[in-house]
Parts: sequence; C-alpha cells; structure tokens
Amino acid sequence: MSDRPTFETREEVMFFDTDCGGVVHNIAYLRMIETCRTRLAALMGMKLLEMASTHLFPVLTRTEVDYKRPAKLGDWIVIRGRLAELSRARFICEFELVRESDGLLLVTARQGLALVQMPEGKPARLPAEWLEQWG
Repeated sequence: MSDRPTFETREEVMFFDTDCGGVVHNIAYLRMIETCRTRLAALMGMKLLEMASTHLFPVLTRTEVDYKRPAKLGDWIVIRGRLAELSRARFICEFELVRESDGLLLVTARQGLALVQMPEGKPARLPAEWLEQWG
C-alpha cells in the first residue's frame, strides 16, 4: 500500500465569491473544494475526458463542512485535498482550506463518493487497483 493521493491548489477570493460585506459565501467554499476534488480524482485515474467516454462518474453522496473562520475579498486560499478512506464501493475525501497570508484554518470538509455508471445510474465497485494501492 502506497501513500494515498493528495492534491493542493490555491484560489483568490473574487467578488462573485462574496456578499456585500466582502465575506465569502458558504457555497463558494464548496466550489473551491469541487475544483480540488476534480484534480485529485484525475490523480487517481479519473480524468475528465476518460470519464466522459466511459460514462463512469464519481457521484457525491455526502458533504460535511465545518466553517471555522471567514475568508474575505482578495484573500488567497490554499485548498488541500486527500483520499482519506475507501471500501469496495465508496471513498471519502477530506479537505482543509487555509488562508495563505496567516495560515489560519478556515474550513474543513469531508465528502463521501460512489462510482456510478451512467446513464443507467447503476452503482459500480471501485477499481481493484485502488484497493491494492491505497486500501
């Protein structure tokens, strides 16, 4: 078993991420997490174009978010994601969002996912290689 995949990215808080007071909306954090998770999935072998051709997609089944501190307009946020757990049919990714300027933890999140074959909507087992490599 090797180390589980991780991915780190960063984003600047834009006007569209904030309310009239310049504080980040809760949904904006989820967009940042989604970007990080998509890139993490690519490291795990689920590249966007391949998923589009195989019609096998990771589907979000659960999201838990803890909002610790607010980010504001112009902040740079570092988003760290990692594969935390996996079973034969589901996997869990965890995320931390940290303000780059002071290192303060802003948000933690945990997401459960399952692979689904589309258009049938049929759940699929995780690739055997995942369990061998990261199980």
